[in-house]
Amino acid sequence: MPQTFQFLLMPGFSMMGLMSAVEPLRAANRFSRELFRWRLLSQDGEAVQSSGGMSLNVDGALEMPASADSLFVVAGYDPLEHFNSRLGAWLRRAEREVAVLGGIDTGSFVLAEAGLFGTERLTLHWEAINAFKERYPLLQVTQELFEIDGRRITSAGGTSSLDLMLTLIGRDHGPELALNVSEQFVLGRIRTRQDHQRMQIASRYDLHNKKLVQVIGEMERNSEEPLSSQALAELVKITPRQLERLFRKHLNETPSNFYLNLRLDKARQLLRQTDLSVLEVGLACGFESSSYFSRCYRTRFASCPSQDRHEQPTAER
Repeated sequence: MPQTFQFLLMPGFSMMGLMSAVEPLRAANRFSRELFRWRLLSQDGEAVQSSGGMSLNVDGALEMPASADSLFVVAGYDPLEHFNSRLGAWLRRAEREVAVLGGIDTGSFVLAEAGLFGTERLTLHWEAINAFKERYPLLQVTQELFEIDGRRITSAGGTSSLDLMLTLIGRDHGPELALNVSEQFVLGRIRTRQDHQRMQIASRYDLHNKKLVQVIGEMERNSEEPLSSQALAELVKITPRQLERLFRKHLNETPSNFYLNLRLDKARQLLRQTDLSVLEVGLACGFESSSYFSRCYRTRFASCPSQDRHEQPTAER
């Protein structure tokens, strides 16, 4: 019997995340007998609008997916806006009926809100990881492209869904089929789960100085309790003055201002993706004074933190 996938689309879902999951299944069926079937669901059975504004018709409303092997929740921006007790109860019932329950992009938020993660590793889109950790501090979230942990399978969305499906195809039907499918999409290689969601710091900032790359990594890991320039310099065994020169030379920026902007960028993500108060967001990003936080935020983004609450980027991901 064909393996059956069901995809529950949340309003504002990632079209790229969905298509990257479905298309490998379609391509695999070209090379062999019908290995896979799939159905799209929405909460009410009506068409669902993606984060890019395109509407997609579905095959049905919430129903017990007893005939499905796998159920994936596909979400995007603001994944919990349409979460309700009915959906949570349905997911908990469905969990007993399917072999695999998973999330694509920010679908992990929906599963976590329904209480469907225990000790399993999970992942989601890098932009939402900070918000997820704030809301579910006890869950084991990673920054991998995808996670396969028992009956829970999650992907970071975007093209990582393609790598996830190719891995599942290779596992269940052999590496030759996975390779044939990957070549249909002109892939140079099938990425593993350990591949990075984002470019490495060196590539992101076009840096070749190892000490500077290491310092930026420490800055990204320490936003709630920022490290002093003295402490950052000591980590890479240079003086604060040498650190200042490195930032000026390679980034045309001071270490303190670069660090401040990193923390403000994180604050903007939290404001847009969580229900934390402005004060709580400021504290989570290392600002002890709400007035100083608001002033810095307004300088960087030309709007105050409260105006940016739950604003969504215009670009589809």
